[in-house]
Amino acid sequence: MVMQNNTDDDRRYNESGIEILPLYTQEEVAASKVSGADDDDIGNPGQYPFTRGIHKEMYRKRPWTMRQYTGFGNAEDTNERFKYLINTGNTGLNVAFDLPTQCGFDSDDDMAKGEVGRVGMAIDTLADMEIAFDGIDIQNVTVSLTINGTAAIMIAMYLVMAEKRGFDLKGLRGTCQNDILKEFVGRGTWIYPVEPSVRLVADTIEYCAKNVPLYSPVSVCGYHIRESGATPSEEIAHAFCIAKAYLDEGLKRGMEIDEFAYRMSFNFNIFGQFFEQICKFRAGRRLWARILKKQYGAKNAKSMWLRMIAGGGGSGLTIEQPENNIVRGAYYALISALSGAQTIALCCYDEAYTIPTQKAQRLSLRTMQILIEEMGLTDTVDPLAGSYYVETLTNQMETEIIRIMDEVDKRGGIVKLIGDGEIQSHVSRGAYQHQKQLESGEFRKVGVNCYQVEEDDQVVEMHPYKIEDAEKQEKRLAKIKQQRDQASVDMALEKLGTAAAGTDNIMPYLVEAVKVYATVGEMNQVLTAVFGRYREPDIFKDSTNVAAE
Repeated sequence: MVMQNNTDDDRRYNESGIEILPLYTQEEVAASKVSGADDDDIGNPGQYPFTRGIHKEMYRKRPWTMRQYTGFGNAEDTNERFKYLINTGNTGLNVAFDLPTQCGFDSDDDMAKGEVGRVGMAIDTLADMEIAFDGIDIQNVTVSLTINGTAAIMIAMYLVMAEKRGFDLKGLRGTCQNDILKEFVGRGTWIYPVEPSVRLVADTIEYCAKNVPLYSPVSVCGYHIRESGATPSEEIAHAFCIAKAYLDEGLKRGMEIDEFAYRMSFNFNIFGQFFEQICKFRAGRRLWARILKKQYGAKNAKSMWLRMIAGGGGSGLTIEQPENNIVRGAYYALISALSGAQTIALCCYDEAYTIPTQKAQRLSLRTMQILIEEMGLTDTVDPLAGSYYVETLTNQMETEIIRIMDEVDKRGGIVKLIGDGEIQSHVSRGAYQHQKQLESGEFRKVGVNCYQVEEDDQVVEMHPYKIEDAEKQEKRLAKIKQQRDQASVDMALEKLGTAAAGTDNIMPYLVEAVKVYATVGEMNQVLTAVFGRYREPDIFKDSTNVAAE
């Protein structure tokens, strides 16, 4: 259900379908208490169930990491922007890859024509990764690799690059998105069928737990599920179902829950109603802690932490009156800060239509810096705690998230429902209904269906696509292929194929292939030959709703 501002009897609802009352008192807080909860609902920051934040002092000790999303052209172009952002105040890097890299094609592949470097950085071999991070202190500026279908390959490349530069992998921190299940629901850059895709995720979890224990190999993305049409409560619920599927895979391999759960992170959306967003995070943080403690028997408090990046919400931005997105971005950052996010990746005002300019990215960074330096957002922890409305809505959001998760489990579990296309179908219908309400004006959007102005003279700056950058990328790839030891490449790829056909963890074989400069496309071709390619189901073949009201 999408948000309804008014009805004939003046009832109001948020996007999760929860009625918003005109007044809240202690009675609503008590009546909304989550069924079956046998612990303190609120508690203190840094203490179970972490409703008020996973750290005792939160931003008072250290402000959130500012990790703007960027990447375009080739490795040189992106390296230049990385350094600009760091000099401007970025305290982390969030890397965008082009579509060929995401889908496992090399830059010289016919399938890559016209797309090399268009919506992200092109990566073909270890050489590109080395150029991209040249001069970047990856020990102190942590890096998030926003990639999924080829995530195992990119993790291998990043680790090899770090090791070649002398970094101790035991102390290396960073994140890879690597949430392939959400890719089937929300974005579409999948490659292999569901089961081998999940196997690859589990391989990265197991490998990193043993070799790179401080690295986060998976960032579960409710963000893209929300962008695709899910409500805020569905965003959290489906993300948690997916996260549990990855945890279950780790346990099947004989790992202990406290051996790897503490390195799982989350990426959530911030677009939507102010209080609903804040309360979904407070509810989600508490529920995740309860799930890890009660369902999985975690003993380490860090395993129960909901570590998250927030602040995106690209679907909330508009092409119409784009300067309004500067204001929206400021509120998104405020929501993220009041929600207790550890990292914020704030969308830029021009991201509704193009790759952000340097000016737009600087404005987003300055927005967050103003909150830190001028607005007092780092002075105290969870300042909204105790509000009758906030605590009631937090309880209600947790109850709704649990309901959706239970419904998914009853219908066969998240992996089955994604494999069958049922989650995709449900989320797509949500997007369709939302679009209808936008067009009818029932869902009000400033500058889009209300407070509109004539904008014939509107000028927007589009990021230029430079064909010469793509040509440069192809030339470098050709040079690498000429200079490398082809016999070593062939041997590494053969071993990779044998491992994929068996049950061995694939990561060590990817690492060895990366070291001899095998390409993304070559490694992907080996895996595709074994696993096959995913064929998308017809998601509109029936009208059954998952977690129907």
